[in-house]
Amino acid sequence: MTATSPAITLNNDVEIPALGFGVFLTPPEETASAVETAIGDGYRLIDTAAAYLNEHQVGEGIRRAGIVRSELFVTTKLWVADYGYDKARRAFDTSLRKLGLDFLDLYMLHWPVPSDFDDTVAAWKAAETLLGEGRVRAIGVCNFTTAHLEQLLAQTEIVPAVNQVELHPFLTQTGLQENNRRLGIVTQAWSPIGGVYGRNPDAAPDSARSPMDHPVVTGIAAHHDKTPAQVLLRWHLQQGRSAIPKSVHAERIAENFDVFDFSLDDDELKAIDGLDTGRRAGSDPETFNASSFPITIDEA
Repeated sequence: MTATSPAITLNNDVEIPALGFGVFLTPPEETASAVETAIGDGYRLIDTAAAYLNEHQVGEGIRRAGIVRSELFVTTKLWVADYGYDKARRAFDTSLRKLGLDFLDLYMLHWPVPSDFDDTVAAWKAAETLLGEGRVRAIGVCNFTTAHLEQLLAQTEIVPAVNQVELHPFLTQTGLQENNRRLGIVTQAWSPIGGVYGRNPDAAPDSARSPMDHPVVTGIAAHHDKTPAQVLLRWHLQQGRSAIPKSVHAERIAENFDVFDFSLDDDELKAIDGLDTGRRAGSDPETFNASSFPITIDEA
């Protein structure tokens, strides 16, 4: 029998699977197969973005899997070049068409743009309208700091349901997590097992190339007869976060979902928490803008 992910109830009573499947940097030619495999292994949360340039293929993978739409939770994200009210609504329509879906479960702003926060706010207001129209079941943000959230909420009506941020043992963002909880926002981890260090190895501490290589993690993994990736995903889930690991390899996709038959004790959780360096390996939300990643998104 296929395992199922526990669900987390969002602040509007919509339920999101705690463990999902991400497709960041997944080549389009490999995306449909990966998504189909993930759904077959039990994943019910699929996370993509306009800027990943693979929404067509995510939709194809969903169709291939042949699963009832109501059993899936599909997320995509608005790219920063499409911020602003009218542009955001057009970009949403484009994403929905590429995915081949009638509605989204979660629509997110991909990054804050501090240098042009008025357009960020306008994009959020567009998301609020889409929610009111029933075209999306929940709306959220990505990479927002506490200050960005405060600035957004001062000018809008709806509290984000999810804040998806870089979060792994080397960057736990404890203060942000506490603020998210206070506001009723679910913290969702991108790069939950530290894959971001493969793209930025200089950001890793001297003790390990990534969290999966750290002796604390490998030791806990050996104790439970699990892989380091499985231990780190269990760490996220037991602390109430959502996590969206990614892979194109069938064995890894299955491995990352096989995390529901063991638990970490308090000492193990604290030991992993203690690996925090406070240093990002990904981009800095305080300086992010459209030129940070000059992406051209085809509307076709």
